[in-house]
Amino acid sequence: MTTKLMVLALLGIKPMSGYDIKEMLKLTDAERWSGILIGSIYNAIHKLERDGYIEVSKIEHTGHRQKAIYTITKRGQEYEKELIRQSLEKPFNSYPTQLYSGLSFVDRIDKLEAIDALNDQKAHLDAEYSAVTIGFNAKEEAASGTLSPLTRLVFDHMYKTIELQQAFVQEAIDLLKSKES
Repeated sequence: MTTKLMVLALLGIKPMSGYDIKEMLKLTDAERWSGILIGSIYNAIHKLERDGYIEVSKIEHTGHRQKAIYTITKRGQEYEKELIRQSLEKPFNSYPTQLYSGLSFVDRIDKLEAIDALNDQKAHLDAEYSAVTIGFNAKEEAASGTLSPLTRLVFDHMYKTIELQQAFVQEAIDLLKSKES
């Protein structure tokens, strides 16, 4: 659903080729914040075209290659609205289930090994925070510094989520260390 929504939304901005859509999603770091796989774009395009939500508006020729430029249809605009509504109403609870499972049975491994693994988790979260910052800066630059308040809200939520996870992992490390002494 998310991949189709992203394709339709981008085509609602302007006609694009599959490659252009893919590059726009890469630029905005959509894999990170939307959960889509960039490689699934072409499959979504083919399904959307087959179902009449998008259509080829022209074929561009560059050397020996052809590039289809897609536009969203009226039916596609309605479907896009439906997907937006579904995305907004669908409940979400994202828990770090692997981490919870590991912590539930952490007493079965050496405490230092557990602390090392949690420190690796912290490093991953730090890298995630940096990647979100890079994505935010790229998106802000692409929007010429005029990000919408809702886009800023999305990034604020991403930052707070990572910060909460960082604090949780640090607290787990502190509890494990206090058991050692």
